[in-house]
Amino acid sequence: MPSFPSYRPRRLRRTPALRRLVRETRLDAASLVLPLFLRPGSGVRQAVGAMPGCAQTSVDEMLRDAEAAAKAGVGGVILFGVPESKDATGSSAWDTRGPVQRGVRALKREVPELVVMTDVCMCEYTDHGHCGVLDERGHVVNDATLELLAREALSHAEAGADVVAPSDMMDGRVRAIRETLDAAGCVDTPILSYAAKYAGGFYGPFREAAESAPQHGDRRGYQMDFGNADEALREVWLDVEEGADMVMVKPAGWCLDIIHRVKAETGYPVGAYQVSGEFAMIRAAAERGWIDGERAMMESLLGIRRAGADFILTYFATEAAKRLRDGWD
Repeated sequence: MPSFPSYRPRRLRRTPALRRLVRETRLDAASLVLPLFLRPGSGVRQAVGAMPGCAQTSVDEMLRDAEAAAKAGVGGVILFGVPESKDATGSSAWDTRGPVQRGVRALKREVPELVVMTDVCMCEYTDHGHCGVLDERGHVVNDATLELLAREALSHAEAGADVVAPSDMMDGRVRAIRETLDAAGCVDTPILSYAAKYAGGFYGPFREAAESAPQHGDRRGYQMDFGNADEALREVWLDVEEGADMVMVKPAGWCLDIIHRVKAETGYPVGAYQVSGEFAMIRAAAERGWIDGERAMMESLLGIRRAGADFILTYFATEAAKRLRDGWD
């Protein structure tokens, strides 16, 4: 490679047009997915205090947000449910009249251009806030939870979901869901597995939004330990072998190395979830004038994309898509 003074990298940084011309990694609004929180009722828009700009909404209000996202060019949405009632087994998760199931049907009818994903987990639906059924000691029972997750996923698929996304981190749940979907004739419904989901401290605002905080203990017994990287690849390959069509790494910003390894070593479509804590930190710092919020938002997403993510779940989806449409540089 030629050296200074014949080679001057700054030449190609001189103008916005030149920078755009040679940019190696690009953001695309169609690769952004907007998380939405649904609850029963109509005309409901309940702000989430820890996530400025985000809200729990009823289906009719959700459609307004989905339409705005679609207009901005966002590729998809993922739905989380906040049910009217909860119990020890999370039985409202597969209620055909539940907020997620109703939301899926409404989206497919009113905003068909969006990819509609659904989160498959028990934590929003159990009265104890854990991601599965508990034994007498209060520990999550892995195998007994699989049937419930499969039942929830099937209810979403039958409502019309384009993608079901299990986020519980139970061993074997992808196979259980795939077999259940296939047996019911939903052979074309893909599974996006939260394959490498780490336990950690960046989910607090989400638990307010989804009303899913554990009533005792934590989720370290089933979500991954933050110090492990090789284990993430084992988890990913297990889910691929069980039938996952896409895999996801969560949280995104703190696991860029994992995103890169998963993409490089598997070649599978890789999603990354920019979680609520990442979103809230950028928002809070921007509100205090400590950072340029728009630049931090776009650079954080670009960094996740550069690491190897094919698509990104982010609460910034609509806002970022608008900036891209307006020619952000």
